[in-house]
Amino acid sequence: MSNVTLWSRPTWDTERWMREFFGPAAASDWFKPLNGFRPATEIVKDGDDAVVRVELPGVDVEKDVNVELDQGRLVIHGERRDEHAEDKDGRTLHEVRYGSFRRSFQLPAHVTSDALSASYDAGVLTVRVAGAYAGTQAKRIAISK
Repeated sequence: MSNVTLWSRPTWDTERWMREFFGPAAASDWFKPLNGFRPATEIVKDGDDAVVRVELPGVDVEKDVNVELDQGRLVIHGERRDEHAEDKDGRTLHEVRYGSFRRSFQLPAHVTSDALSASYDAGVLTVRVAGAYAGTQAKRIAISK
């Protein structure tokens, strides 16, 4: 007969520890990025195009997400809203992060807003940057004697 033990990892309140050790301001400054929502992102090369995929399950992209080209940077920002905020105290486990987010990626100088297209399907925002890799192949230069 085998024994099965359900074990829950003890909670380590790092923010509390930082607050006690360095003071209240240190904890809030150090952990501000960790407390917000930061969606997982990947960028893949598809021919000459760059494809940016951002995981945004449960986000109303029409209302809460913006995709912009700002000074040569692709900027994706928005908010994941907690629809159950009033029930927060009754939750026994809270692993889903909510709040505003901002992701920013430098684009090549030749990319214009006409090269960008965005779609959303199955919780994933996909932004295609047409021609992002065009002309990026190294060219060999002949050496003369």
